[in-house]
Amino acid sequence: MHSKMGKIATIGFFDGVHRGHKYLFEHLRQEAVRRGLKSVIVTFDRHPRSVLQTDYVPRLLTTLPEREAMLSQEADEVLVLPFEQIHQLTASGFLQHLHAEHGVEVLLMGYDHQFGSDRLRHPQDYRKAGEENGVEVVSLGEFIDGEWHVSSTEIRQALESGNIAMTNELLGHPYEMSGIVVHGNGIGRGIGFPTANIQPESPEKIVPKNGVYAVSIPTYCLGFTNGILNIGTNPTVGNSERTIELHIPGFHGDLYGERLTIRFERFIREEKKFNSLDELKQQIQEDVSRLA
Repeated sequence: MHSKMGKIATIGFFDGVHRGHKYLFEHLRQEAVRRGLKSVIVTFDRHPRSVLQTDYVPRLLTTLPEREAMLSQEADEVLVLPFEQIHQLTASGFLQHLHAEHGVEVLLMGYDHQFGSDRLRHPQDYRKAGEENGVEVVSLGEFIDGEWHVSSTEIRQALESGNIAMTNELLGHPYEMSGIVVHGNGIGRGIGFPTANIQPESPEKIVPKNGVYAVSIPTYCLGFTNGILNIGTNPTVGNSERTIELHIPGFHGDLYGERLTIRFERFIREEKKFNSLDELKQQIQEDVSRLA
């Protein structure tokens, strides 16, 4: 029988798993090594506000499976707690739960983080609540990169204004979105640029603003391929519905029903209405030439 290893944990929703979060995880790993403990990231299955505010629809940078996959690379263990069941616990009650149920001995708190239904404000209040429940609470300073305060809110705003360069810089990795290929109207194929119509996997996931993007598709069936992604209403052909259409230069297979992951590399141009399909075709040729 081996002795059960104690745990050091950090807690948060960690949407986007961005550079600010990674700063925290780096400290978590260092402290785990220093203290001889197992590193654990505690997160929630749902956005806290969607439980506390029934009409709230989250705009997420990462779905739960994406978040879990990314977090599992950052620590020895990822613990996903059902927020519905724990949101009424006070900070003290929650620390007791972490200690008694999950063996947490040390909690590393990110800058300006709060938890518990009693909304304690000061680090010393959390330290005191920890002491009462056998958990040492350690607070971390703020992560500032140059002039940027890296936060999920900043990244959402950058993404929704089409600023992919800033989004990827703040995330520390390219923004990704997964979806299933569904049937479209076939207009792209008609002008020699077949497109795969993507239905996003989660309605809570943020779709960047309308426009044309350079993307890559890191999928098992295509190798690592570059493509052009058009998000919008295709004003040239008078669509009213917003669609997400992917054109992969040189690819002629059938992708219906496939699950694709789109990795956003950069913003190419705004969506615009052309006078004819010929003009649109010419513009797509130009867009493709900008991929190189």
